Amino acid sequence: MNQRRSRWLHWAATAGFVAVALAATGVQAQGRKDTAVIAMTLEPTGLDPTAGAASAIGEVVHYNVFETLTKIASDGSVHPLLAQSWTVTPDNKTWAFHLRQGVKFQNGEPFDAAAVKFSFERAVASGSVNKDKAVFANILNIASTDAHTVVLTLKNPNPDFLFQLGQTTASIVEPKSAAGNNTHPVGTGPYKLEAWNKGVSVVLARWDGYRDAKAVKLRRVTIRFISDSAAQVAAMLSGDVDAFARIGAARSLAQFRNDKRFQVLIGGSRSKTIMAINNKRRPLDDVRVRRAIAMAIDRKAVVEGAADGFGTPIGSFYVPGAPGYVDLTAVNAYAPDKSRALLKEAGVTTPLELTMKLPPTPYARQGGEVIAAQLAKVGIAAKLENVEWAQWLSGVYKEKAYDLTVISHVEPLDFGNFARPGYYWNYDSPKFNALWEQINTTADTAQRNKLLADAQRLVADDAVAAYLYQPSWITVAKAGLVGLWKDFPIFANDLSALSWR
Repeated sequence: MNQRRSRWLHWAATAGFVAVALAATGVQAQGRKDTAVIAMTLEPTGLDPTAGAASAIGEVVHYNVFETLTKIASDGSVHPLLAQSWTVTPDNKTWAFHLRQGVKFQNGEPFDAAAVKFSFERAVASGSVNKDKAVFANILNIASTDAHTVVLTLKNPNPDFLFQLGQTTASIVEPKSAAGNNTHPVGTGPYKLEAWNKGVSVVLARWDGYRDAKAVKLRRVTIRFISDSAAQVAAMLSGDVDAFARIGAARSLAQFRNDKRFQVLIGGSRSKTIMAINNKRRPLDDVRVRRAIAMAIDRKAVVEGAADGFGTPIGSFYVPGAPGYVDLTAVNAYAPDKSRALLKEAGVTTPLELTMKLPPTPYARQGGEVIAAQLAKVGIAAKLENVEWAQWLSGVYKEKAYDLTVISHVEPLDFGNFARPGYYWNYDSPKFNALWEQINTTADTAQRNKLLADAQRLVADDAVAAYLYQPSWITVAKAGLVGLWKDFPIFANDLSALSWR
């Protein structure tokens, strides 16, 4: 009996130790692992997606903390989310959205038509810095027939309206807590902010008050911020990170593909990687100088150097596959001799000294080096200045204190930025503004695509920027993690879709 009792006590102690160990690693004794660590390149400067331009905000909170009326899937299709269904009048101007009932915000307040009205009116208010403000400015009237029906009447038909209502800038916020969303976000989503360790990580915890909490498999997700590409690869190989979307691992791809511990997903995007040019700084205010800069750049070499070949050259702020796309890579194509001639024609004395401010993304740092070497061959000395993300947002994007910068615009429907007054590239074209207004008031698809083609040609001819390439995004994750997006029509990490096999 003593020997049997001794064995039983030893088994019990061992089982207890294992249970504690499993709990510490996020593995339930009676189920699958229910925690995950994912990683991102950039850390957001705030967590209110309606008040900041950085796509990193949406990567943390979109569909996780905050929800929208519609939801965009990985293939770009649009589905119901906070709106269960909708109807539209034949002129495509009046939309009636039937809202989900029984939904609450994370502070206990009800989600209803009043919250939708507040959110959209806030987005277009005079003090709003919502980067998609024009979308909400097109709403002529917001009415509600009852607490769960919202009727939006548009000034002009908008064929992209349902998609735009699924973007992070259309997040539905709770009126009483909206002012604090930058640091204490309150939404209707499946996760709540548990902790934000500045410079390191954000921790999101499953919200038990969510309407379908049982369907959310991961109870806690840690989102780490790792900007250096070598550190990104090392974090995956060591097992410290479970998944890394848009990882800078192109040069290490074979290593991951040949390792059964990992899965590799390569997907498309509507992103445009460009070298932005400050159009109001001399001599960059001369279109001949901007064209000379564009002609000094070999886009294919930039794709190889910045993205290790994972990209398609573009000739305007538009990508293959988008409605109305035209191939304009022949405009301001690589031609160093023509570049030198244009600089001479513009009266530029070489070497022309410019600064190129580069955010911490690997594609920007690597691409900047390639471009600087190419510019040097035509007499342009580009001094590289590496800046942190917060510095880029304040100095380049907000204050426009730069000559050149390399950046990827990831939003699919941001062509209207060329008509935005005071936008960071300082382009002011009455011709483009009139064309964009015409595009927004044209309902016929074929005519609209023709006008979009004209707009592409205009910004290519004006060399507002040096248009570089459309990137392909690489995701590396542990083999057992399912529910990951392959393609990224928008930048989002839909955590509620993730689970362990």
